[in-house]
Amino acid sequence: MAENKAARLFYLDNMRIFLISLIVLLHLAITYGAPGDWEYNEVSVDDIDTLTLIIFALFNGTVQSFSLGLFFMISGYFTAISFDRKGTGQFLKDRFVRLGIPLMIFVIFIYPVMTYILRIVDRGDDITFFHFIVEYIKTTRTLGVGPLWYVEALLLFSVIYALWRRITRNIFESTRFIWNVPGNTVIALFALVVGIMSFTVRIWLPVFWSFELLGFQFPHFSQYICFFTAGIWAYRGNWFNAVSDGSGKFWLILSPVLILLFPVVIFISGATEGDMSIFGGLNWKSFVYSLWEQFLCAGMAVGLTVLFRKRFNFGGKFARTLSASTYTVYIIHAPVIILLCLALKNITVYPLLKFVLVAPVAVTLCFLLGYAIRKLPYARKIL
Repeated sequence: MAENKAARLFYLDNMRIFLISLIVLLHLAITYGAPGDWEYNEVSVDDIDTLTLIIFALFNGTVQSFSLGLFFMISGYFTAISFDRKGTGQFLKDRFVRLGIPLMIFVIFIYPVMTYILRIVDRGDDITFFHFIVEYIKTTRTLGVGPLWYVEALLLFSVIYALWRRITRNIFESTRFIWNVPGNTVIALFALVVGIMSFTVRIWLPVFWSFELLGFQFPHFSQYICFFTAGIWAYRGNWFNAVSDGSGKFWLILSPVLILLFPVVIFISGATEGDMSIFGGLNWKSFVYSLWEQFLCAGMAVGLTVLFRKRFNFGGKFARTLSASTYTVYIIHAPVIILLCLALKNITVYPLLKFVLVAPVAVTLCFLLGYAIRKLPYARKIL
């Protein structure tokens, strides 16, 4: 049974292709006016019309609600596999190589260079790179992880998991933990608990609040921690293979309903009129939004797992190439998007149309460069 669980699940690889493409599009949308935090905004959210704002908010709000949670869930699954195969020492060594080295390269080289290019091209500052670096070191209050906060968090989660396994090794060595596959009621209760946790955190730390030094948005971390843990449990109980088609169908039907309810939630909360209490504080609006977010994340987790298992469980050469590049795409997508958008900056097009036209180019370019980078010497040992 353990061997079957550990066998390559191609549908999870293909889910990662889908999710990383959504992440690229989410950040591209913010570039062109969608609400959200990003390194470069060509169009301000205040400068777009109401229809564009609604479409962008619906897209980004939906993607934000589940994409990173699912990434952490899949990461938890493969973290458990890796630890079982390698043991504490080799597992930690591999984690620091695979996660720590790209993180250091991004912080030390990619982020400062990317910031310098934005200063020169976007803001028109007249400053040498040397003087910029001196100023950057003196004034910056962040490590400069950008979107690689996810890699940073995953490294932290991996260390904590390894320590926990080390402490409880006798239990794991003497007992095989098998959890029953959760039914719809348990899944709903899980979403409810995570929603209440998110609401509680947001009483003090509203959405968009960030711990600046590490780039962690703690208002979302209840979801990330719980879904990472769920991924570990999914490996132990073989959930991804065993979750029923009926559960997948139920949540695939419910999830679009929840997505369509998002504009309703935004409207009745008063967010369209500038009331931001939906994003935090001790109020019913934040509570409803937190529940909506976590129920959609749980629904997409179950629904997409079953959908990809039934329809996209293949590992042809092209699919394997894309899947192998997803981690590299995540690491490089910020500078790729920014440089691409800066190159197209002087082309004046309706923001929503420009997003639609640039989107396939951005995704394709990220995967092409991700593939090329993995061809470099020693790159595959890290990426």
